[in-house]
Parts: sequence; structure tokens; C-alpha cells
Amino acid sequence: MKRKLIAAVGVAGMVVGIAACGSGSDKGGDKAGADAKELTVWLTVDAQNNWPELVKAADDAVVKKHPGLTIKHEYYGWPDKNTKLDAVLATDKAPDVVEMGNTEMLGYMVKGAFAEVDPKQFEQSDAWLDGLKESVGYEGKTYGVPYYAGGRVGNWRKDVAAEAGVKAPPRTYTELTAALDRIQAKKGPKFSAWYQPSPDWYAAMSFVYDAGGAIAKKEGDQWKAGLSSPESLKGLNEYKKVLDSYMKADKTKDESDRYIVYGQGNAGMIFGAAWEGATAEDPKNDKTGRLKGNLQNFVMPGPSGSSLPVFLGGSDLAIPVKSRAQGLAAEWINAFTGAQGQKGLVSKGNLPNNKTDLAPLKSDPKTAVPATAAESSWFVPMAPGWGQVEKAQILKTMLQEIGTGKKSVDEAAKAADEAIDKVINTK
Repeated sequence: MKRKLIAAVGVAGMVVGIAACGSGSDKGGDKAGADAKELTVWLTVDAQNNWPELVKAADDAVVKKHPGLTIKHEYYGWPDKNTKLDAVLATDKAPDVVEMGNTEMLGYMVKGAFAEVDPKQFEQSDAWLDGLKESVGYEGKTYGVPYYAGGRVGNWRKDVAAEAGVKAPPRTYTELTAALDRIQAKKGPKFSAWYQPSPDWYAAMSFVYDAGGAIAKKEGDQWKAGLSSPESLKGLNEYKKVLDSYMKADKTKDESDRYIVYGQGNAGMIFGAAWEGATAEDPKNDKTGRLKGNLQNFVMPGPSGSSLPVFLGGSDLAIPVKSRAQGLAAEWINAFTGAQGQKGLVSKGNLPNNKTDLAPLKSDPKTAVPATAAESSWFVPMAPGWGQVEKAQILKTMLQEIGTGKKSVDEAAKAADEAIDKVINTK
């Protein structure tokens, strides 16, 4: 599940004077606001449409402890939520709990929009998934609680693989490339054995992190771009090899319609969000009439010999610093994301927010692939200027230049590093 990062510039105006108007830095969990009579919770329509009973269970648990408390809910689509949130955070009518996509958290944390919380007050916080844990932390403090996760997996067509004499999904990167070589040779130059849009930086950076590289690293109190490091270049060169060998479609297109292209039948494999394969085989997207039951997810192996580390998408819950009921808000979040809540979310097809609940999913055939893939993950640099890096599409530009051959890998990485260094430390 990919969430668009809010550019830091769009958050600047909303938090002017926020700290002065808040209910204090109580880390979201002491008695501040515990005697409030009303709690306002903002969630996305995912909760409203898919697990309303879990919301009600959290409400009931908190109201039982605080008789007379009224809990109000507002539900938003993803684009609408942030527009509304930006506006309301500049007033004294902020919600007490708000759902955020994990890549949306950073811009708000940098500007001081969310209250600090104490992770120890939330169930299974010591086992939070790495990618989600990183998304709620900034400069050594925690400003949110992971809600649920969504991973990325490989997905291929079993019929296409069988035509090339390959029967089992690959367990190693050598097996993967050998299978793709056979598929490419069998299907010809107009077919993409692996449909991999060049600008898809979520995929490309998985190769970078697999090789021991990073987009950027913190050196002292400053962030420094790292795409030109030997390790990062090794990952980028491997990504380039994938594009050259197996991606025969337009190398300037992004991944937004990947599942649609996959459904058109001119690709043997994709690497993307776990839902993309199922969406491609939906009758309205499957133009081949053969994809239903013919697609298979698998854990992406990496060139390093381990599973390819994946970008872990998902949602977090945060408490606006202007909330007048931060203690109650923390209680509600714990009731909603605790052990019972996680069981409910898993039953709805989500990945849990923690490694403890993730472990048994690895032995269930229905959840084994995404659960295993989620164990190895990476996340964007939690730097004050990351929003500007993404807004400027620096990574996408670099990858498109690499994919099309406009620049060599070394040249493109050097240019990207220079562009990143100009903004990554700017609040």
C-alpha cells in the first residue's frame, strides 16, 4: 500500500503556534485530558468499510473504563484527509486521534504537529515491525503508533513459467534470473519477462539496501546522500541489469498502472504491493482471460542471498499536539492496535504491526508470502528535508535516466546525491 508523502512546505503554515496551544507534552499517556467527555477519532474509509466492528470494540473498551465518554468518528479518503487535517490543525478543533499513511508522518513530525508518546504504554511495541517503527520516530522520540502493514512481493504467471520449463517459484536470485532468462527467450523481445517500470524507486531502493547501500545516512547531526557509495552503486547496477534484460516496455512510465499492464498479458512477472496480482486477475483488468488462479506470489530473493528487503507500507495513528484529551487518545489507540485489534486486522487480510503476530502467519499458506517478505524491510530516511526530496522526484529522475540510458549509473547517482544534499537537511 503506497501512501503519498506530504511535502514539508504544505505543512509549514498549519503548525504555527501549535505547541503553545496544545495540552502539554505529556507523551500522550498520562492523565492529561483523562477527564474529557468527548474523543474525536479520524480514520480512513478503509476502517469504515472493512473493519467497523474493530472500531466499535475499541470504543467499547475505552467507554467501559470511562463511563459517559462520547467517541466521535470521522472517515476520510486518503487525499481528502490531509487537506482537512492541514486546515483544522491551524485551529483549536483538532481531532484527538488521526490515521496517517506511514510516509505521511515525517512532514508532520518535523513541524511539531503530533504529540510525543511513550511506546511502553502500547501493547507489543517492543516488537513493532522495523519499517513501521521507523515511520513514527523522529530525532529519538516517538510520535505515533503503528496500525497495520502492507508488504511487497514477487508475482508471476505460472502458465508462462511452465511454457519455459519452470515449475516452481524461485527461492534464490540465481533461480529467479535463470527462470526469467528462459521465459524471455521463449516469449521474445516484445514480452517483458519482468515488467519493472524504471522510475519505481520503491523497487530500485530494495536493491540498494540489499547491497548494503542507502539513500542517505546520518553523519553527526546532518544527513548525507549515499547513492554514490560502492554499495549503493552495486544495487543500482543490478537494478539496471534487470531493466536491460527483462523490461521490454516503455522505460519512462511509472508503476501507477502496473497491475493494468500486467492484466494485458504482456508480462510474466511483477514486483509490487501484495494486492497488485489479485487486482490484475480481476475480470475487469484481465484482458487475457487466463490470469484467474494462474498468478502466484513469492518472496523476492535478493542478489545478496537473503530475501530482498522491501519497502513496508502501512498506516500509523497519531495524536495531534492540540488534542485536549491526549491520555484518552492514547488509551483508544492501545485498545484499537493492541493484541485483540491485531487479530482482527489480520483476519481482514492485513499484516500486523508487530513481529510477534507476524510469526504464525508465515506457516499459513494464505499469508506466508507477504508475512515472510515483511520481515526484511527498509524505510525512507527520517530527515527533515525528505519531503522535499520526494517532491522534487529526485529518485524517479535518476532511475528514469538509468533505465533509458540517458546517463550512466554512476553519473545519475552522483547527480541525485548532489540534489539530495541540497535539501535533505532543510526543515
